[in-house]
Amino acid sequence: MTVMAPAHLRPLTPADRDRLEAITRGTGLFSNDEVTVALEVFDAAVAGRDDYAALGAAAGDVLAGWICWGPTPCTVGTFDLYWIAVDPAQHNAGIGSLLLAAMERQLAGRARLVVVETAGRAAYAPTRAFYERRGYAVVARIPDFYAPGDDQVVYTKALTAAARL
Repeated sequence: MTVMAPAHLRPLTPADRDRLEAITRGTGLFSNDEVTVALEVFDAAVAGRDDYAALGAAAGDVLAGWICWGPTPCTVGTFDLYWIAVDPAQHNAGIGSLLLAAMERQLAGRARLVVVETAGRAAYAPTRAFYERRGYAVVARIPDFYAPGDDQVVYTKALTAAARL
C-alpha cells in the first residue's frame, strides 16, 4: 500500500508545465485541443497575466493537481473557473476540494459569482457531482454544445459574506 503525503498548496511555475500536461491528459476527459488550451492558459497565468490566476497542489514534492480562474470580461465581480484537474492516482484524496476552496478564499471580497462550464457526457458525472457537493448549482444546459450528445452544463456559486467565512 502506498501512503501519499498530505497535499499542500503552492504557486505554479514554468517548470510545472510538463507535469501539468500529464495530469490534464491523464484524467482521460480532455481532447488534445482542450489540453492545448489548458497549456496556453497555464502559460498566461504563470507569466503573470491579470486575466488568469493559477494554483497547484502538491503531494510531497510532486504536483498532484491544479486550478486556474480569472475575471469574466465585461462583468462586475464574476469569475470563471477555467480549469481544475487532479492526477487520477490522487482522486478522492481531497486535492480538488483543497484547490477549489483555495480559489474561493482568494476570490473573497472580489468575486460575487463563480461560473463553471463543464460537459454533459456520462464520463463527466463525477465532475458534476463534485461541483454540486461543494454548493455549485446548475443554471443552464445547452444541448449538443460540445458535440452531438455532449451538452454544456453551466454551474454557478454565489460568494456571499457567509460563504467566505
